[in-house]
Amino acid sequence: MQKYLIWLFLLFTIPLCCPAQSNLNLKFLGLNLHPQGDPNAGLMPLNLDDKGYWVFTLGGTIGYEHFIKPDKFSLKVIQAAYSDCAARFAGFTHVGVRWVIFKKGKHSMNGGLGPTFVYRRSWHELAGYIDSGYFNGKPDQQWQYKFIPYAGELEYNVALNDRYELSTAVVPGYPEIISLSVGVRYWINKNKNIAPKQSDNPAVRL
Repeated sequence: MQKYLIWLFLLFTIPLCCPAQSNLNLKFLGLNLHPQGDPNAGLMPLNLDDKGYWVFTLGGTIGYEHFIKPDKFSLKVIQAAYSDCAARFAGFTHVGVRWVIFKKGKHSMNGGLGPTFVYRRSWHELAGYIDSGYFNGKPDQQWQYKFIPYAGELEYNVALNDRYELSTAVVPGYPEIISLSVGVRYWINKNKNIAPKQSDNPAVRL
């Protein structure tokens, strides 16, 4: 845990000292897929079926992304707070690297990996809860948690103008859970490679 906090501090503070492309992103967390279902489906009030395959959650994420190399590589920090599948408070903190998979016109796709710390109010307090062993936390504790060293994200963006982009993301936590979110990216600053305008004076061009 101590190493995780040190890396979180370094990845979040060092980029702030270096002016470059950066953006803030806000996303709404709304839909989760459990590819193998969930034995605790009966505890999920927004479950769309009786097996827990599709479950709605309510909440959101706020993130900061700093490009080390414009339009190529970046560092990203995300903090989430939401009502989980059992309608109890949960959240996660994520830091990681991102790379631009493709960018064409108004469209772009990013992918990345990094450590994530997930936590939630303990489900042990719920009658009928079946502990799969995925989360840490004893039955007499108020919180359950999980440290994931290599969580990923795929993000698809469509530019609305020079500052704002519509952004959707998929967090592939297979086989446990796949999360979908949608929101916006706001560019704090954005480098533009614009060629200098040539002078009409032949002497200047010489």
